[in-house]
Amino acid sequence: MPDAASASGTVPPVTVLPVTDVIFDYCDVLLDWRPRLALEDVADRDTLDGFFAADAAYGFWHYDALSDSGWSEERIIDDYAAHHGGDGLIMRTYFSRQRLALYDMIDGMPMLLRDLDRAGVRLWGLTNFTTAFVQAAHRKFGWLGLLRDTVVSSEERLRKPDAEIYRRAIRRFGVDPATTAFVDDKARNADAATAMGLHGIRFTSARQVRSALGVD
Repeated sequence: MPDAASASGTVPPVTVLPVTDVIFDYCDVLLDWRPRLALEDVADRDTLDGFFAADAAYGFWHYDALSDSGWSEERIIDDYAAHHGGDGLIMRTYFSRQRLALYDMIDGMPMLLRDLDRAGVRLWGLTNFTTAFVQAAHRKFGWLGLLRDTVVSSEERLRKPDAEIYRRAIRRFGVDPATTAFVDDKARNADAATAMGLHGIRFTSARQVRSALGVD
């Protein structure tokens, strides 16, 4: 969901290199994720506008957060139907076609992953996402195979910016926060990483992250 806090976030003014590790968010950092694409050819514009409205009560973004928190697809479909009536068809259809939301990788990010990997920097993922979506993304985009491991919010039942999910990522990856950068498009998530001792970078583009990391 769009993050109002992101507009005020700033990239740290200091260069964070040398780093030994970089942890990446997925959506809107590595992945050009467009959930509306999953439904565009099966629902009319007004229906989609209502379903994806940022302020819609019990709309897509409400359930996207619950999905990222570990709710199953069937639980979400049932809850959506309970609040909207019917059988929750639009939500069921979304889940059956959600792979279509994985439009592409963000421009410049495959090459950044390649260049960091070639430089010996270890690459990881930390995402508010579901395991099924992460697996689908890895099947579609081979460059994601450069990530050694990913902590997924739906498995942890915790979402960024909860401090505990960062602690779990640090322990699981075995990284030193002092030499590890974390890249996220949302300012609140980058700031939470910085509070945990990581070098939080709010993503705006591959070029900007290259500059922040000192990658030539």
